[in-house]
Amino acid sequence: MKRTENINLGGIPFVINVDAYDHLDHYLDAVERQFGNSSDAEEIVHDIEARMAELLQENKKTSNIITLHDIKDVIHIMGMPNELNDQAEFYGYDTAESHSIKTGKRIFRDTDNEVVAGVCSGIAAYYGINDPTLVRIIFAVVGISLGIGVLAYIIMWILIPEAKTASDKLSMRGEPINIESIGDYIEKEVEDFAERISDIGSKKKVKKNKHAPYFDPNPQPRGFMN
Repeated sequence: MKRTENINLGGIPFVINVDAYDHLDHYLDAVERQFGNSSDAEEIVHDIEARMAELLQENKKTSNIITLHDIKDVIHIMGMPNELNDQAEFYGYDTAESHSIKTGKRIFRDTDNEVVAGVCSGIAAYYGINDPTLVRIIFAVVGISLGIGVLAYIIMWILIPEAKTASDKLSMRGEPINIESIGDYIEKEVEDFAERISDIGSKKKVKKNKHAPYFDPNPQPRGFMN
């Protein structure tokens, strides 16, 4: 009988064999070092842990105890951190294959591009439609013609979960979910947010300057007449 440990991974409690725990701990240490210089390191590692926890829950069958085989299966999907690439063959991982594994699309509400609740933008992302406006128009036309538009939208709002994590947003588009794609997605999201904030600041500055009082660079003395 193997010794076990109680752990919390991505906010979910697990019972794990000690050899599996050591392997997981070694892997996550390497993940933290890989993203250690990123300003978004904490969020990236959290999303990677959450995705690993989700995969472990999906893979659990009869036993509630996580084994070394379970951890290796999850790492095979997530991919190896850069510093462990030279150990991939030793552990039996194919890094080229693992980085191309797709987990299948799932539908979510895309609240990053929402007008009301992100239902239509989520459907657009799921079906690979670049402009969610088209889905909104179709939804409005069909909903009005059948007289169930608002009710149908509310039902989907309740039933379809919101895409909260990087894993959710990648899954919504059917893209591979691994340490590389999660890191890239979060870093790009933060860069885009910073750009939007910068644009808003620039627009406010321009607007403020438009209403600034006018100063004549060559003022004439009072009472001066041509």
